[in-house]
Amino acid sequence: MRNGISFAALPLTVLLLSACGASDPFEDDGGEDGGNGEGGGAGDGTVVIGSGDFPESTLLAEVYGRAMEAQGVDVEYQLNIGSREVYYSQVEEGNLSVFPEYNGSILAYLDDDAPSGTPEETDAAVEEALPEGLEILDSSEAENKDSVTVTQETADEHDLESLADLEGVAEDLTIGGPPEFETRHQGLVGLEDVYGVEFGEFRSLEVALLTQALLDDDIQAANLFTTDPQIAVEDFVVLEDPENVFGAQNVTPLVNSEQVDETAREALNAVSAELTTEDVTALNERVVVDNENAADVAQDWLAEAGLD
Repeated sequence: MRNGISFAALPLTVLLLSACGASDPFEDDGGEDGGNGEGGGAGDGTVVIGSGDFPESTLLAEVYGRAMEAQGVDVEYQLNIGSREVYYSQVEEGNLSVFPEYNGSILAYLDDDAPSGTPEETDAAVEEALPEGLEILDSSEAENKDSVTVTQETADEHDLESLADLEGVAEDLTIGGPPEFETRHQGLVGLEDVYGVEFGEFRSLEVALLTQALLDDDIQAANLFTTDPQIAVEDFVVLEDPENVFGAQNVTPLVNSEQVDETAREALNAVSAELTTEDVTALNERVVVDNENAADVAQDWLAEAGLD
């Protein structure tokens, strides 16, 4: 079953929710497979795939779901579910079979004290931390991770290329981001611990407001996410993270082990083997900037990758 989603009226930056959790949920169109993830559940061999309430997650659910359908798997869609606290439990309880996740975000959810690491280290730590009955499949090359991003003018003025360059500069700057960025190690805490960087002010903003706040110079740095198409549109500068504070955030399917058979696993892993950060960024642009339908965009990518 499929839920039609239109992003035509959505703010361009709302996809930024992907790496750091949820904000206000989008309304679905009233179809039976949208909503909050309650009820339903896999049955009779059906694989239920969910998405978070932001465009990139819905797009990834369409990509992974349609890849399974192409291999004859019966797929049901539960789109626009809320925060990780909501949908993780639905996978655990078997109401959802598959969820396109981010390995670093799962690890942070399961273990607040887990250190940042490479994708391989992060996957290993996730596998160890997951309870019995849940597992992750192959991680893709594609990442959507936290960043500190500035305008080109700010980068030029302060000679900024790396997060390390903010030391001695950040105290005169205001950074904006969702509220959790202030307290997470993959946020201001880590920036201070690892780089010795302390901003003059943190401004808690809805992610949909961050791009405009940067352009208006209400803030001079923002916690944007790296597959946000507005970074390229506005010629923003993503500061490099040589000490890997923000860790790995690879797109990785989280699955309920009992509900995903070998055919479905092979289809999911085939997507992950092909999906790149550049792909996700380009697909996001089509959905968020060009207002194309996520299902159609997903099908186009699968055809190009030979997975349809």
